Amino acid sequence: MKFDVNNEDLVGRSTPDPLRFAFTRKKSPHAGAMMQTIKEDAIQASLQKAHASSSEIYFPRKEHSKPPSIFSNDGSARCLYLHIPFCRVRCTYCHFFQYASSSSLMDDYVKALREEIRWKASTVWAQSAPFHAVYIGGGTPTDLSAEQIYTLVSDVRSLFPLTPDCEITLEGRVNRFELDQFEFALKAGVNRFSFGVQSFNTLVRKSAKRQDNKEEVMKKIQLLSSYQAAPIVLDLLYGLPYQTLDIWEEDLQGYLESGAQGVDLYQLIELNGLPMAKMVEQGKLPPPADTQMKASMFEMGVNFMAKHHQTRLSVNHWSSNHRERSLYNTLAKTSAEIMPLGAGAGGNVNGYQMMQTRDMKTYIDAIKNKAFPVTTLSRVPSSKGVSSEIKSGFDAGVLAQSQLDKAAGAGTFEALSPLFEAWQKNGLVHLERHQAQRSYLKLTLAGQFWTVNLAQNLIDVLRTQKASPL
Repeated sequence: MKFDVNNEDLVGRSTPDPLRFAFTRKKSPHAGAMMQTIKEDAIQASLQKAHASSSEIYFPRKEHSKPPSIFSNDGSARCLYLHIPFCRVRCTYCHFFQYASSSSLMDDYVKALREEIRWKASTVWAQSAPFHAVYIGGGTPTDLSAEQIYTLVSDVRSLFPLTPDCEITLEGRVNRFELDQFEFALKAGVNRFSFGVQSFNTLVRKSAKRQDNKEEVMKKIQLLSSYQAAPIVLDLLYGLPYQTLDIWEEDLQGYLESGAQGVDLYQLIELNGLPMAKMVEQGKLPPPADTQMKASMFEMGVNFMAKHHQTRLSVNHWSSNHRERSLYNTLAKTSAEIMPLGAGAGGNVNGYQMMQTRDMKTYIDAIKNKAFPVTTLSRVPSSKGVSSEIKSGFDAGVLAQSQLDKAAGAGTFEALSPLFEAWQKNGLVHLERHQAQRSYLKLTLAGQFWTVNLAQNLIDVLRTQKASPL
């Protein structure tokens, strides 16, 4: 393989402090591979064909082979993603805001979403294999009424084939999420709740347009956790305006005090075009943390979780007990197929990657006419398993030679050794050599912080090789 190990964009800088200075900035929120775009006039026919057959058309299964692991990259795992594109207030850092929470608009949307659920659940593809995880995201799904939550989850459970231990997550915020909504969700079958706390600090929260103060948030999470009915998982965001290292440590302490069963630690990404950026430009907010400060916050978070014996599920996610699996988030980084439902939902079905329209009227009209509300469609390359193996391995903090060679071809790991050795020299990885094709590339703390850059760089390197057109 040909690549330039002196290219700092590829291998990082040689610096005594790679955690803070290996790269200039995070490349993107997520790593990904290039795909072949389908022409607009072929979208409907392509999707009709994809939904009219089982996944075997794209991921053939060998006869008499044992059932694959749900974490394998052979397309055996499946998920559902339901998008609820409403928020009562737009947070200043949010990239996903679509519509304000209007009762009449939400009623119309839920009606259309139920139609889409019934329609897609009846397809050959949907009925050909069970789904391992369901994620109801947004937006703010907890802005739905108790009855709407119950109806949507009940529809999914009754119409789609689900595995007996299917993880069903409801995402949202604790603001105005009342006990009747919580209990209706539990009754319908939700068995995991993910709340975007971001910070417990009242000043930090208010500056980001989070509506409740620290005491209100803590009280609600402690109450929901006390039910012991389903894992409660929190998202904490580091790098926000006013969020000092001391405040960030208090946020981490808040996770323990809340009684929640899991936590994600995410860094604030670039703010171009977002309300927070405009407020900073106007002098209404102090600047958010720079890359070096966010690296320090990440380091503090990792050390804090280790000190308090939290189980690490990925480079960004921890659990306090074995009830929290983070199954959807894990599978989403593999070649698992994800059926998208709702305006603004994205996924991949039977070899096609798609994004559904964000426009509410266009979405509702399409569903009424039994047309796929898809605006962009791409053909997933047959080598998607390679990029998925890289993403899932780096997300777990270690890339195994046996798994990469299985996905990309024998000898791939060894051919990449000069790149891995350059990363190791720059403090981003440890290259663990073993016999019988059992070597491993393990991310250091710095590598974990820069995991998206490393994963994307590796995907790009393989894509440029004629033998692996990612």
